[in-house]
Amino acid sequence: MNDEPAARMRLRLDIAYDGTDFHGWARQAAGDDGVAVRTVQQTIEEALQLVLRVPVVLTVAGRTDAGVHASGQVAHVDVPRESLDQRSIDGDPNRLVRRLAKLLPDDVSVRDVTEVTPDFDARFAALTRTYRYRVTTAPAGPVPTRARDTATWAKPVDIDRVQEAATLLLGLHDFAAFCKPKPHATTVRDLHEFTWRDVSTPQEPELFEATLTADAFCWNHVRAMVAACLDVGEGRRDAEWIDGLLAATQRDPQVRLAPARGLTLIAVEYPPADQLAARAHVTRDRRSQDLSNS
Repeated sequence: MNDEPAARMRLRLDIAYDGTDFHGWARQAAGDDGVAVRTVQQTIEEALQLVLRVPVVLTVAGRTDAGVHASGQVAHVDVPRESLDQRSIDGDPNRLVRRLAKLLPDDVSVRDVTEVTPDFDARFAALTRTYRYRVTTAPAGPVPTRARDTATWAKPVDIDRVQEAATLLLGLHDFAAFCKPKPHATTVRDLHEFTWRDVSTPQEPELFEATLTADAFCWNHVRAMVAACLDVGEGRRDAEWIDGLLAATQRDPQVRLAPARGLTLIAVEYPPADQLAARAHVTRDRRSQDLSNS
C-alpha cells in the first residue's frame, strides 16, 4: 500500500465580501482597453496564487451579481499538497487565513480554510442557499452606516401584504417569470423559505428584512421576487398577480428588480460528508438533463 500523501488536496474557503465595488463574483475577460473589471473571484485567486505560487481556479456555491454581498459564501479549490508545505503555512490550511488577510482588500475576506474530501463540491453538493434582503421605505433612506447593504424602496408597504405575496411563491415552481434567461439552464427551483420581518428601530424606521432559502436560485431570481412582493405591498399589484407569474414560461417584463445592494448571501448548507458524492451526482445529473432537453 502506498502511504505517500495525495499529490493534490481540496480546500474549502468560507468567504465574506462587500459587493458594492465589485462587478460580481465571476472573473471576467478584459475589455477592449485590456483591463479586466474587478471581481471577487479574480481578487481572491490572485491573492491565493501569490501565497501558494501555483495557478488556482475557485469553484463557488453561488455566483453573486454586481453589487450583491456575502457573509456566508463558500468555494473550493484544488491545489498541490506541497504548495502548503512552505514556511509559515507548514501544511495547515487554516494558516492561509492570516496570510490572505494581509493581501486582500478591506471589502473581501476569507474567514476560514479547511481541507475537505474530493467529494466536496461547493456548487453541486450544496443542499440550499440562503439570502437576506434588507430594505427601507423611510423617506430619509438608510442610515449612513448601513447605506451599502440596505436598499431604498420609494413607497411605503404593508408588510402583511408583502408576506402574503411571498407565501404564494413557496414550493417547487418554474420561476421563469422571475429569472433572466440563460441558455440551457432550468428555471425550476424549490423555494423553502421566504419570510419578511419588520425590523424597524427608532434609529432605523420603516426597515424590513426578507430571508429566502432554496435549493438554488437562478439569475436575478431573488431580486425579482423581492421586487414583486414589494409591488404587492405598496398596492401596485394584487396578490393574484403572483399566481399568474408562476404560470408563465418566460421572463415577465412587468417584474422589476429590487436594488442589488440590499442582497446578501448569508449561508450555504451541505449534507454530511458521507452524502456529498451522492448529492453532487444528483445535481450534475439534473443539469445534464436540462442540457439534453434544451
